[in-house]
Amino acid sequence: MAARRTRGMTGPDVSRSTVARAASIAEQLRYECSILLELYREKESFTADVLVDGRLVSVAPPSSQLATRDKLWRLHSALMQCRSLLERAIAREEEELGGGKKGDYETQRKMVKDRLSYLLICTGELLKTAGGAALLTPSLEGLELDGPTTLFELKLWVYRIFKEVDYWTKTAITTLEALPSVIAKERVMPSRVRTTRSTRR
Repeated sequence: MAARRTRGMTGPDVSRSTVARAASIAEQLRYECSILLELYREKESFTADVLVDGRLVSVAPPSSQLATRDKLWRLHSALMQCRSLLERAIAREEEELGGGKKGDYETQRKMVKDRLSYLLICTGELLKTAGGAALLTPSLEGLELDGPTTLFELKLWVYRIFKEVDYWTKTAITTLEALPSVIAKERVMPSRVRTTRSTRR
């Protein structure tokens, strides 16, 4: 829902170095997210077990049957939604709670936002490599970009967004770390098909 593929994507020829770079950025982002969540809980006096229900990001369900390009498209789409939600959360905090003096929390929040943008650049490069000139047209329809109106619910909403970024960062690490073996299998399968056809001849 959150993104539409505007051109077909074919081919699993993804650069291992770009995958490694993206995975490294995702690992850094996961660490930075954990610090941000800790700072926010401290700031708002939330406990670590505060309940946040459901996912905010909407993408196709995961499947082991998805090709490399589709796994990358799903991940990139989710991360795009995360950035839109994060940007809106920051804006709402500034509007409702005031900018005030910049401290560790505000610095960490910006760091997470910037790192997420770097990760998006990498996954975008991987997506283009996997499918040629593939473009994503973002659609924010259905995202809770405005958030609630009461102060406490707003604070919970911001926390949910931080948790969502953390969740998809961990998903990115899992997806990216599995890519090299998936790519290798996709390269072997066509060669096996060609070998079988040659044998039959």
